[in-house]
Amino acid sequence: MTNIRKTEAFLREQFANCTFYKEHPADGEYRLQHSYRVAHAAGEIARREGLDQEGLIIGGLLHDVGYSLPFEREDSWQEHGRVSARLARPFLEQLDLEPERVQEICYGIAIHVDGKADFPGEATAFALSIGDADDVDRFDAYRIYDAMEYADFRNLKIEDKRKWLQEKLDWISRRLGEKSGTEAARQMIAERLLYQRQYYEKVLEQMRYSEGINL
Repeated sequence: MTNIRKTEAFLREQFANCTFYKEHPADGEYRLQHSYRVAHAAGEIARREGLDQEGLIIGGLLHDVGYSLPFEREDSWQEHGRVSARLARPFLEQLDLEPERVQEICYGIAIHVDGKADFPGEATAFALSIGDADDVDRFDAYRIYDAMEYADFRNLKIEDKRKWLQEKLDWISRRLGEKSGTEAARQMIAERLLYQRQYYEKVLEQMRYSEGINL
């Protein structure tokens, strides 16, 4: 069994044994699907940048594995990168990987939420690419649906719909100016953000014709 297949099995086992996901299977299915999409994005970044593809795919698969553990506080999700790194390290050390690669995967996982780790490491292009791959999926087409559903967009008053859409557009403009670990990741993220901007602009435009006839 290859390192990637072993990682898939480990991830699925962790999520299958998670009490919260047993009680909320849709959340567990989303997190698993998200992990696979991030792994695919990580592999694409690696291919385009000449980085270790196997290592980045593994990092993408495990970047959120800490969600399989119970959070102590409501805001503990902010720690899930560091929790994921701690959970992943013993498993990674059993794979056919160099210790330096294990360290770099763990560091990339640890910093992917807020740029901070609870152990020393270097923010290399490889390490940063784990967080970039997460952003590629977070800013892709599915997240439009997910964000609108989470905001209960359908049931908002029209003025609140306009406000929500404009806030999204303002956020996209700010995010487009941020740096990524590699040029490939920057391009992939920008492509997805521009698609989101086009979509939200179109919906916002439709709001102009949703309250009456303006001749």
